[in-house]
Amino acid sequence: MNKHKKPGNIVSKVVIYIALIVLAISIIVPVAWVFMASFKQNSEFIGKGTNPWALPKKWFVQNYQVAFQDAQMGEFLFNTILVTVLALVLILVIALPAAYVLSRFKFRGNKILNIIFMAGLFINVNYIVVPIFLMLSDWDTALGFQFFLDNRFILALIYASCHLPFTIYLLSSYFKTLPRGFEEAAYIDGCSYFKTMVKIMIPMAKPSIITVLLFNFLTFWNEYIIAYTLMDEHGTLAMGLKNLMAVERTATNYGIMYAGLVIVMLPVLIFYICVQKRLTEGMTLGGLKG
Repeated sequence: MNKHKKPGNIVSKVVIYIALIVLAISIIVPVAWVFMASFKQNSEFIGKGTNPWALPKKWFVQNYQVAFQDAQMGEFLFNTILVTVLALVLILVIALPAAYVLSRFKFRGNKILNIIFMAGLFINVNYIVVPIFLMLSDWDTALGFQFFLDNRFILALIYASCHLPFTIYLLSSYFKTLPRGFEEAAYIDGCSYFKTMVKIMIPMAKPSIITVLLFNFLTFWNEYIIAYTLMDEHGTLAMGLKNLMAVERTATNYGIMYAGLVIVMLPVLIFYICVQKRLTEGMTLGGLKG
């Protein structure tokens, strides 16, 4: 029977490998082209005989200098890093204990809380961003000065709050797969509930934590609608990129525009490369199980 199945298995593997290669090429080629184009001068994009696939005649790093200085991409980058880090810290500090308690302990109201968090998965924050803006604006009016709007910490708090249901759902699913023997052994050794969570359970859940960190990082880093609505002077990188692309496209400065795209993409690629192995473990071991 194995001999009869072998040709079919080979064909299916070949089809899968071809599909994966095509997918990899479709992702790698545009990214590589943007990196290459970010070092080109404007004359290499416009005019007869220009080849968009050709390597830069000279690596024109001034595109990045203009993007950082004139377009203030450095300030937007700092704001985005600060907001993203604050949001990730807030979401872990809140979601880890909540997910652990909801998944490992039975108490009155446990099911209701789980239902509430599950319902939160179906709320799209983009639909309620205007009410959030009006609420924060009213609070600023009551204070007599601007505090809640254009505040990086408030933006990070809103990001974390909006993604708590998703994070708690993933972490709870992973905590449920861990054997209870580790907790029982810790209790016998005299560990408290809090110490058991911090010293035993959270380290074991590291693959799932990396998974939610990556998903939330990508969401916070690329978010535009909430930041555009609530922020002004302390705008994020998505807002800066939007302004840069609008200005440079009008002025036909394509090299500077692509340099801005690289500034946005590079931290994401670096972070993904650093956590790729842990991300695969988290998805394999149950981080995405229902």
